[in-house]
Amino acid sequence: MSTEDQSEHEPRLLALDTGGTMTDSFIVDEEANYTVGKAQTTPDDESIGVKNSFDNGLGYWGTSFSESAASLDGVVYAGTAMLNRLLEREGEGNIGVVTTAGFEDHHRMGRGIASWADLSYSGRLHAREHEHPDPIVPRENIKGVRERVNMLGDPVVSIYEDEIREAVHDLLDRDVRVIAVCMIFSYANPEHEQKVKEIAEEVKDERNDDTPVWLSSEQNPVRGETPRLNTLILEAYAVEPSREQLYSIEDQLQDEGLDSPFRVLTSSGGTIAPDHDWLAETMLSGPIGGVFGGEFLSEKLGIDNLVCSDVGGTSFDVALITEGHYPTRWDQTLAQIPTNIPMTALDSIGSGTGSYLRVDRASNRIEVGPDSAGYLVGVANEDAGVETPTVTDCTALLGYINPDFFLGGDIPIDVDAAREAIDEQLASKLGEDPVETARGVLDIVERDMANELRSMVHGLGYSPENYNLISYGGGGPLHAAGYTKPLNFKDVIVPDWAAAFSAFGTACADSAYRYDQSVDIILQPDFSNADEVADILTGVFHKVRDKAADAFRRDGIDVDKMEFQPAVRAQYTGMLDDLEVEIEEFWDGELNGGDIERIVEKFEDEFGRVFQRAARSPENGYQFTVAIGEGVAPSPKPTLPDEEPVSTDTPPEQAHKSERAIYWEGDWHDADIWDMDHIQAGNVVEGPAVTEAPATTMLVPPGFEASLDNNRIYHLTQTNE
Repeated sequence: MSTEDQSEHEPRLLALDTGGTMTDSFIVDEEANYTVGKAQTTPDDESIGVKNSFDNGLGYWGTSFSESAASLDGVVYAGTAMLNRLLEREGEGNIGVVTTAGFEDHHRMGRGIASWADLSYSGRLHAREHEHPDPIVPRENIKGVRERVNMLGDPVVSIYEDEIREAVHDLLDRDVRVIAVCMIFSYANPEHEQKVKEIAEEVKDERNDDTPVWLSSEQNPVRGETPRLNTLILEAYAVEPSREQLYSIEDQLQDEGLDSPFRVLTSSGGTIAPDHDWLAETMLSGPIGGVFGGEFLSEKLGIDNLVCSDVGGTSFDVALITEGHYPTRWDQTLAQIPTNIPMTALDSIGSGTGSYLRVDRASNRIEVGPDSAGYLVGVANEDAGVETPTVTDCTALLGYINPDFFLGGDIPIDVDAAREAIDEQLASKLGEDPVETARGVLDIVERDMANELRSMVHGLGYSPENYNLISYGGGGPLHAAGYTKPLNFKDVIVPDWAAAFSAFGTACADSAYRYDQSVDIILQPDFSNADEVADILTGVFHKVRDKAADAFRRDGIDVDKMEFQPAVRAQYTGMLDDLEVEIEEFWDGELNGGDIERIVEKFEDEFGRVFQRAARSPENGYQFTVAIGEGVAPSPKPTLPDEEPVSTDTPPEQAHKSERAIYWEGDWHDADIWDMDHIQAGNVVEGPAVTEAPATTMLVPPGFEASLDNNRIYHLTQTNE
């Protein structure tokens, strides 16, 4: 794999990560060479930033997207537009809800976790920061209908059809955009939800109305009434409005000559077509891509335990890969709203390179974020019109970034403007020097990042010494030394392509459709009902396999190429948490009692891996909570670079660009400035130093060194205390 300027390349796979600040692209050719592109995100029309990013990356090969589109096997998109729309409360509202009478307030009341979820480590500790999120759907748009199905799926109260008709008329009179239907226990029996839709369609015909009616039992039939309703609401509020953006990107690329599939990354690891019925699974696809890239690296490099850390313009995202696997989480919150979307377990705090900085009047302390300048970068970007200083302004003042080479020089940085804003709005209010204030800001930011890492690792009963850490994102290499310094990871690695690592992870994903169904089956401790459990699971797996096959047929993908990968979520009976267990090895079209016993053995192994210090309870029996079926069609993958290391530690003379003063731990230091693209495998960059590439900057402070291995991965090491 190579990033050198060459004119003869045939691009095969393009992968995107459209963040709040930058749009990154990772492009692979027919010989597994790669190039990285970067451009400012254009939130009003993402297709512009996408095209600019592709052209930026392909420009290193002397070509452009329009000249290379015909050779592509596919384009994969990941992004945060849907999540940002939710975070900024800029989605499309006026949503109507029909639910079981008596439960009209469960969206508004939510759950206790909503008041502190997604806050920083310190924010979770201090109640003064807790705040319950505002509901997306106003109470007057939520209508209750008398009916009841019990947890086993048995109807115990017939549905009141006149109330359905009245509720639908009322919502249509309010001119709602969509009617979301979520009845209690409908995942176990959707009959009543289907009746609501049937009557709603009759009312719509009477009124000549085309308002869509969505059912929670069709979107994601799993246990948890509040998150199930929230997910359906988010589909209408933040996801559906983003579908047009996806179509716009696809149309733009097709106008440029794309004749291969355009797909979107999901939060569970596969890719789907943008016209799929439900896209809520793609809401967190941007930061999730890096986790898939981390899994790819851990497998190729033989790393069992890996912490994935992504420093972007708006957030710091962290995930753990333990013994080669990352957990899937059902209780994920988005913007403090609980959902039931299957997601790779990821924690996020609002500390990014674009985070705004202010002095809190009450505490007289600097507050970081949670709002961000995003793609506008900061005050130092004079063309942006930003008035509030950001983290990037601090790094500019401290000498860490090249004012003439930020984003390859596309965004000139005015250090004097950054200094003035930091002095007037922060330092003068605190009676401090602006340089010391800027470094203090980074200390706060990097301390918060370190605390987030520490809490995640310790929360599973491990310590940092058990893990390697990978740092990526546009700001990862710049801040890696700072946020890993107080911790003792086995190794800190920074890929040469760190700026586009999430896009790289996106390129590692296969085409896949995942379907989940709550089952809530009890397995007795003595396995006396194992055959019965096997029969129930077999029936559900056949149902979800058929759904996946239908989805591939709709996409024009040969179903014979689909691999069916079943899994279950299981727990000891009475436990609060369940674990996902892959059971493909036991599936030959059906399950039997012996298979169930082997699945339990695998669950026991998984439990011991994830909860090393927790007590097991096999005497209580087991509960299979969810049956999962995923259809997978393998896609082309990138490969790791493999270069012959040179014999000398010292980077070649042509890699040395200049020297620049940087500020670290109370002193200015003369740092060597290196061109990242010209550093060779086997070279060691000794601090103080800065390595620069158009897409990112890596800081190697005094007392650190970074060695580049044959896979073009830097190993950042602290050489003294």
